[in-house]
Amino acid sequence: MVWVKSKRGFASLLATLAILGGCSRTTPPEASHELAHRPVAARPAAPLALPDSLRPTPVPPVAGVPDTLHQAIAQLRQALGPAAAELRPAVLEQACVGYLTLHPTGRIEHSGVLAVADMDLPNTTERLWVIDLEHARVLHRSLVAHGEGSGHLRARRFSDVPGSECTALGFYRTSGTYSGVHGYSRRLWGLDKGQNASAFDRYIVLHAADYAGPEYVREHGHLGYSRGCPALPPAQYKAIISTVQAGSLLLVSGPGLASRWLDGPAAGRRFARRGWH
Repeated sequence: MVWVKSKRGFASLLATLAILGGCSRTTPPEASHELAHRPVAARPAAPLALPDSLRPTPVPPVAGVPDTLHQAIAQLRQALGPAAAELRPAVLEQACVGYLTLHPTGRIEHSGVLAVADMDLPNTTERLWVIDLEHARVLHRSLVAHGEGSGHLRARRFSDVPGSECTALGFYRTSGTYSGVHGYSRRLWGLDKGQNASAFDRYIVLHAADYAGPEYVREHGHLGYSRGCPALPPAQYKAIISTVQAGSLLLVSGPGLASRWLDGPAAGRRFARRGWH
């Protein structure tokens, strides 16, 4: 009986920490009971204190993309101008193919807006882009933090397991906003089973963090780390969160990304019928 009470006391402590803690703990009080009773996986080993290689991992092309869509994506990138110069063509192709494949399913309700985070780039790089597809404009570009369990300068390990404190790859649908520990925040739904489907339950959200701004980089030489959330600079988070309204699409790309939505032929057919609309 003493053991049972001690276990409940420990669960209560976990719940309290979940409410007061960081990124994946930006949890409204009504969700704390659920988190306190959720199994927590063992944390991965701490990243080695060695400089990360700054050479990005090659991104394999999406299979089956027709030439007409290849050309349209290349034209889009050129039209986006200097703001998209560091957005790798293969990552933009992933994002565009996913957008075109998902749009007809009804999961993407806020059309024309596409957010892309290339977590294989160093976290000292502005590696998040929010794009207006129909007008070929970069609406926002910013720094974005990755999870503590994922690596140092670059995210190298990815996981959707609660307690891993890792970034999870895949396509996300933006959901509603709320005011949490980090203020104005937006919930995310993971759309890739086996990659990021636990995002909503993990409270992987868009939010501001002091460790995600350029001042932190100047002081420490790298960004700080979230508990899996794509955390944003304090000076930009409100504008970005407001732009990616509920029903928008976000791709978090990185080595090992696998998604059922990377369907080149389906994306080609959709583009032939409707373009980016």
